[in-house]
Amino acid sequence: MEHTKEFLEIAEDARSRVREVSVEETLKRIENGANLIDVREDNEWNDGHAEGAVHLGRGIIERDIVGKFPDKNAELILYCGGGYRSALAADNLQKMGYTNVYSMTGGWTAWKEANVPTES
Repeated sequence: MEHTKEFLEIAEDARSRVREVSVEETLKRIENGANLIDVREDNEWNDGHAEGAVHLGRGIIERDIVGKFPDKNAELILYCGGGYRSALAADNLQKMGYTNVYSMTGGWTAWKEANVPTES
């Protein structure tokens, strides 16, 4: 997908404040209890997603996160298609008081390339 300069600027700004982890690191963290959250749109989720992920789309995550994950110290790893929307969402969750939030570098694209379990 071709991103606009304006979108990339705000995504890069968010990324400067967000910790990022690779697919490999994400898998290790999940084994140790981290929660994987897919922030993509409903149609993207329905086409396939990481095995065991929770779906909280970018449009609703700030509204619904506290109900789903009330512990603001819970480890949350967010992913989207390529790592930009998840960085934006992670930045907002940090502003909401979540202290252990990460964005998965490369998103769904990297997950599929790593040939790790998916669901649809």
